[in-house]
Amino acid sequence: MRRGLLLFLMAGVVVVANLSIAIETNAQTKMPRMNFRERTLKNGLRVLSVVDKSSPTVAINVWYHVGSKDDPDHRSGFAHLFEHIMFKSTKNMKAEMMDRLTEDVGGNNNAFTEDDVTVYYEVIPSNYLETLLWAEADRLSGLTVDEENFKSERAVVEEEYRQSVLAPPYGKFFYMLQQKSFSSHPYQRPTIGSIEDLDAATLENVQKFHATYYRPDNATLIVVGDFDPKQLDGWVDKYFGPIEKPNLPLPRVQMKEAERTGEKRFTEYGANVPLPGVGITYLTPSEKSEDAPALTMLDVILSQGRSSRLYQSLIYQQQVAQSANANADLKEDAGLFELTAIVAAGKKPEDAEAALRAEIKKLQDEPISAVELEKAKNQLITSQLRQRETNLGKSQSLGGATVLLGDPNRVNTELERLQAVTAADVQRVAKKYFTDQNRYVFFYLPESMRPASASARVQAKGDVK
Repeated sequence: MRRGLLLFLMAGVVVVANLSIAIETNAQTKMPRMNFRERTLKNGLRVLSVVDKSSPTVAINVWYHVGSKDDPDHRSGFAHLFEHIMFKSTKNMKAEMMDRLTEDVGGNNNAFTEDDVTVYYEVIPSNYLETLLWAEADRLSGLTVDEENFKSERAVVEEEYRQSVLAPPYGKFFYMLQQKSFSSHPYQRPTIGSIEDLDAATLENVQKFHATYYRPDNATLIVVGDFDPKQLDGWVDKYFGPIEKPNLPLPRVQMKEAERTGEKRFTEYGANVPLPGVGITYLTPSEKSEDAPALTMLDVILSQGRSSRLYQSLIYQQQVAQSANANADLKEDAGLFELTAIVAAGKKPEDAEAALRAEIKKLQDEPISAVELEKAKNQLITSQLRQRETNLGKSQSLGGATVLLGDPNRVNTELERLQAVTAADVQRVAKKYFTDQNRYVFFYLPESMRPASASARVQAKGDVK
């Protein structure tokens, strides 16, 4: 068995067993330092690399600084659409060839789209590094954005929307939380997009979006694993160096989300909703904020594991909810702190809302205990240390620090920021952000709960949600 941290779940209590690194009360766990190299090519491509010869593998990441917040107005889903198109044909590769170049040699590849970035990655045997660098450069410079690829992948994205938003009982509930929690910032456009916006898109729209954002000066290449640094530099120069930086402006979102000035309440109904859903959101600062570590700690204290406050109070003791969760959704420009609950059978949504608000008030009125704080820190530390056990985990930690936090060295300092959080910090941010004027409340109810008069009006309009 590999030496490291083992995480046991025993009777709902998280216990960290130490095999090589001490995690004790008042002790400071040291994150193994990531010694990265950094350089920038003439065309603006940023390159970071870390040598790790513990296994004969290598992880490649290409982070494009474009996400759903950059989607054009009334064209939501474009960033997500390109996550799919990038696996189609290029100047020198047939469609799906990235799968063959990775999976056929025992590796894997994938991608993800977020509000602020789109990330593509591969994990392969290290002797295939040159081949995959060539392939990533080829789809950066020679992607085929034509009618066939556009329409086929648009259909895939629209089907994803049906499966993840329309089909699940609470898909539209979580879609609504983001859509209505922001009033002005483009974070109000959920990453998956909408069928209406995608159907209205033209090939010209899509080609313009690609030319604007998929360019070397908007990309960061990260390589972690078993390689020779001089050889890597040579291959990067050979395949990425000749790609020209376009003579086009690189737009950045300048919109700032206005501070909330009072509570707002939203109610929507769904035909396939078995039990009511309740959500509360609070606007928070970005993930770069000094308050971000304490907000992250609050997330863990409230909802991670069966010993968490929401589980113990709402599910086990009061039995007002069948599930409850908190989420510090911190982004590059602004963030949300979300609390959600699916109401238990026989209970009212008002009961769940009151229980969620009561837990927030407890955090504001009384500091958490030293034991509870230490447990939360151990959970976060364990998660970070486990991520660093793989080349892919290292590369994505470095990518997040570089692109989203604006400083690659944050990969070496984030653990210290988490460990520095005090009970007073947790109480302070709870008081600062979880205020009445900063609260939005959402009820997502079964269609059967719609008032009779409202139901008649909706049916008359032929607009049943």
